[in-house]
Amino acid sequence: MTGKPPRSRVLARTLLVLACLMGTAGGTLADEAPGALGYDARTRGPVPIPPGERDLQSVVAQPWFKVSEAGIPLEGPSFDRAGDLLFTDAGTGRVLRLTPDRRLATVVPANALNLGGLAIHRDGRIFAAGTGGFRRGSIVSVRPDGSDLRTVIAPDAGHVVNDLVFDAQGGFYFTDFRGTSTDPKGGAYYVTPDLGTVTAVLPNLAMANGVALSPDGKTLWITEFGRNLLHRVDLVDATTPTPLGTTVAYQFTGPAPDSMRVDSDGNIYVALYGQGRILAFNRNGIPIGQVLLPGRDDGHNLNSTSMALRPGTDDLLIVTNDGAGGQGSTIFHARAFAKALPLFSHR
Repeated sequence: MTGKPPRSRVLARTLLVLACLMGTAGGTLADEAPGALGYDARTRGPVPIPPGERDLQSVVAQPWFKVSEAGIPLEGPSFDRAGDLLFTDAGTGRVLRLTPDRRLATVVPANALNLGGLAIHRDGRIFAAGTGGFRRGSIVSVRPDGSDLRTVIAPDAGHVVNDLVFDAQGGFYFTDFRGTSTDPKGGAYYVTPDLGTVTAVLPNLAMANGVALSPDGKTLWITEFGRNLLHRVDLVDATTPTPLGTTVAYQFTGPAPDSMRVDSDGNIYVALYGQGRILAFNRNGIPIGQVLLPGRDDGHNLNSTSMALRPGTDDLLIVTNDGAGGQGSTIFHARAFAKALPLFSHR
């Protein structure tokens, strides 16, 4: 009759099993000693895709237009009725225009407003959100040629305005980028079509950033940069959430949800600043795909801030900059799930 093995043998076997498990967790690593951690193809780059997003349908965007050899911060891409792509250099506040034949011109010269997010009114006026150096933000509007600058939200209102979107009635929502992850002072606000009344819709957010509306105008989407959240707000009217209508639809991993757009199927596209990619969600806030920017695995083109869908097409144009990485500021192109949502500017 065989007796029980001594405790020392049991302990040795247990340690051996644990060592084997540690060495094989997450896949076998070549040329690594048992029990040692090492980088593999999924974790070697500076911004690896989080495990829950690795199996999403993925495409790689292609370079479409080099805006500058310097890493200037591009923001706010929006198409006007003429088919021109308007966007900003948020560092200097310039508003730029790129024509369909890819000629670049300046609409609004350098200024102290730090203009970033753009939205275009049906009458052609360009509304621009400025962070004001992250201290005294504002919203201004100009004619298509950059003249007749008017103040819509004054700096003394106390907002650090980041982005904006029009609804079908000509009112608009904007985000307030104030606060920190532990001191949320920002939020999302609505401005009536006559530009006379400002109402808080979702307050107490940490650096509210992107804002977008569903095709029927009944769902407001907001990204919270400071806490890595995607908010869904179901609306009774322009300023009133439904009784159960405010939810956190998604929590992002890594840096950090920036601006977003919605297509005609109601899919939401969120630019991830610091990751060089766009994460796409269906109308319920469930991830369904992603667009990766070239060079991201080597640390390039990570500062992806925003994108625009070309009216009448599924062309997705993404703005980014490479910071000090040497590849400048570029607009990339990919194809979206569906065609562009007709915005107030094109109705």
